[in-house]
Amino acid sequence: MSDFSSSGRAAVVSLSACSGLCPGHSSGRLSLLAAAALLHAGLSWSQGLPVASPESVGMSTQRLEKITRNFQADIDARKMPGAVVMVARKGKLVYSKAFGSLNNAANAPMQPDSVFRIYSMTKPLVSVALMMLVEDGKVQLADPVSRHLPAFKNPLVSVAALDPLYNGVSFKLVPANKEPTIQDLLRHTSGLTYGELTKNTLVKQAYTDAGVYISARDFDARNLSGTEMAERLGKAPLAQQPGTTWEYSLSVDIQGRVIEAVTGQRLNDFMQERLFKPLKMQETGFTVPTANAGRVAEPFAADPATGVPNKLIDVSQTPGNDSGGAGGVSTAPDYLRFCQAMLNGGQLDGARILSRSTVQLMTSDHLGTAIATPVSPGQLLFGSPGYTFGLGFLVRQGDGIAPVHGSAGEFMWAGYAGTYFWADPKEQLCGVFMSQSPGPTRAYYRRMLKTLVAQALVD
Repeated sequence: MSDFSSSGRAAVVSLSACSGLCPGHSSGRLSLLAAAALLHAGLSWSQGLPVASPESVGMSTQRLEKITRNFQADIDARKMPGAVVMVARKGKLVYSKAFGSLNNAANAPMQPDSVFRIYSMTKPLVSVALMMLVEDGKVQLADPVSRHLPAFKNPLVSVAALDPLYNGVSFKLVPANKEPTIQDLLRHTSGLTYGELTKNTLVKQAYTDAGVYISARDFDARNLSGTEMAERLGKAPLAQQPGTTWEYSLSVDIQGRVIEAVTGQRLNDFMQERLFKPLKMQETGFTVPTANAGRVAEPFAADPATGVPNKLIDVSQTPGNDSGGAGGVSTAPDYLRFCQAMLNGGQLDGARILSRSTVQLMTSDHLGTAIATPVSPGQLLFGSPGYTFGLGFLVRQGDGIAPVHGSAGEFMWAGYAGTYFWADPKEQLCGVFMSQSPGPTRAYYRRMLKTLVAQALVD
């Protein structure tokens, strides 16, 4: 763990240095010194949030240091290669630290502005982009997907049936009861699935034949062009009747194809223009320029818990399509700005990306009691009950039930390679965790970080 970037880009700072908690010192003077240190670091990120001492926004510096101790211990034990953690409260950055290694092969230390493959944390960004088109009047949530992508007209559904002859399960194709809608894409009730996750053999084979499921590398459907992907996936059978079942899926990749069909722009170009540039998310996109290749965080060669080789997507080349479900790259400072903008009701630093009412709609329950959840959204992300799904976000339903700290109405999502973020409107809190650790410990670290941040609230 280093304290300053040798390139001068950003310092690794947390407001430790006593901040008024050490005996024998002036509490006010030390708080100001600590805040000044973080301010110096924050100013080197042109896109960073304003900084403040934790105590000035109702948090404890001493308690926040538990984050440092816990993550540093696990990195020292080589349970993960490295990480970046950032926490903001009331719009102010109060904790920022980079841990461990950026790239073990090169023996390079992690930096606060290191670049990460964010995989499924691309999904909330793309869902926000699609809702911009809803606000523009170009798309409606009730639209059938086929209005924008004709290949999704008249879909078939692969349904399971008990095979009495062989005492097993077989699958057959039946007409869909209805077509999937834009709302279904946003809440994962479209009937689409992931080849990596489904047990539906007809669908899995169709995805393999279509080239959207490649067994050699998980969650990488970027080999096709956007048009090819939409055409091929639209002709594959659905795994569920549309609008009936929550199933994590390629729905957000198809959201990206809808955006492209409506705007005539490549997904990255639209998002740069309407989302990333307004929010000053300067390091976020779908590929990493050659000049920044040395800033990309890398995983261990194999997962420490399972020994399984880690195979992450190549982000050095422009992909065949911009994968709205798993293809994004970003930094902790960039994603914190997105989180804060959503927490602010759709705006940050004078740039408005969505209306307050649209943010409220996206972070409300869209499953209700009519949508089946064989695997609930919270179980998938956290191994936890107590959560539902909105339009692009996991949403907490109440203060209780979930075995992790949080408040009703908080929203969040995470990524396959170990990234995670959450926004808590009640506590005015944003947290971002970036790592490249695609293994079974991901849910453990999400829960741990939420707990360690929550226990630092003292107001």
